[in-house]
Amino acid sequence: MLKYLSILAVAVAIASGMTCAAQTNSKVVIPVKKISPVDGKQMYKNYCAPCHGIDGKGNGPVAGALKSSPTDLTLLSRNNKGQFPDTHLVSVMEFGSNLPAHGSAQMPVWGPILGKMNQMNAMDKQLRISNLSSYIKSLQVK
Repeated sequence: MLKYLSILAVAVAIASGMTCAAQTNSKVVIPVKKISPVDGKQMYKNYCAPCHGIDGKGNGPVAGALKSSPTDLTLLSRNNKGQFPDTHLVSVMEFGSNLPAHGSAQMPVWGPILGKMNQMNAMDKQLRISNLSSYIKSLQVK
């Protein structure tokens, strides 16, 4: 019970700050507000950081509420023989993932959500996902 109240307090604090997140039926819900499609860093902060953390290490404020720990995004290249997995990352953002690390697909599938933000759905969605992927690539441990 105390853990639940702590999580709820974190969610309320986030809502009044940079972004908001809430625990609902074992899912983290992150409201989406329109951000420039060229600002990968700001999209990351709003969409990914609640779970993956500002530094990408999987230590976001709602990470403790999840069934499994969020992926440390700074190690994607290292875990893929030194190659950043661009195609895989884009696929996960757009369609989700069946990897055991994602549990029961708790990670939001951002493709459809980002595509609904603009009348130029397909182009806008791909631009957003591409710039978000590029920002995550910049977080890689050297």
